[in-house]
Amino acid sequence: MSAPTSPSTPSTPEQTPAGAPEPVRRSDAEWREQLTPEEYSVLRLGGTERPYTGEYTDEKTVGVYSCRACGTELFRSETKFESHCGWPSFYAPLAEDRVRYISDRTMGMTRTEVRCGACDGHLGHVFEGEGYATPTDQRYCINSVSLRLQPERA
Repeated sequence: MSAPTSPSTPSTPEQTPAGAPEPVRRSDAEWREQLTPEEYSVLRLGGTERPYTGEYTDEKTVGVYSCRACGTELFRSETKFESHCGWPSFYAPLAEDRVRYISDRTMGMTRTEVRCGACDGHLGHVFEGEGYATPTDQRYCINSVSLRLQPERA
C-alpha cells in the first residue's frame, strides 16, 4: 500500500470519529524534507531498522511514544515489555483508533502490519499467541525510528 500523497485537507466529524487522530497528508516531497533518510525508509517505504540498534529497544523511561512523522500518540510506556526480539515491544496501542492494520504477506509468511492511524506511517508488525505474559498476548514489534518518546513530567 502506498503512502498518502495528497495535500492536507480538513476533516469533518463524519470522516474522523470523536477522539480519533486527525488525518495527516503530505506529499512525498514534504515527507522527504521532514524525515531523515532512515525515517523515510521505514515510515514511508515500509522498511525496518536492524534489530538491537534502535534507541528505544531497551528504554525504561516513563512516558508516551508518538509517531515520529506526525506526532500522534501511539503507545504508553506502561504497555512496553521486554520481548528480547530486537525492537521495542508493546502489548497494546494507546487506543485502537491510533493504529491501523494491514495484512502483510511478504517474507514468506502472513503477518499483520501496524501503521499510524493519522499519517499512515509504517510502524512495525503485531503478533499474537506467542505466550508472553501480557494482558493481551500480543506483541507490537515497533521500529524505534518510527517513534519519539515524550517523557512524563515529574
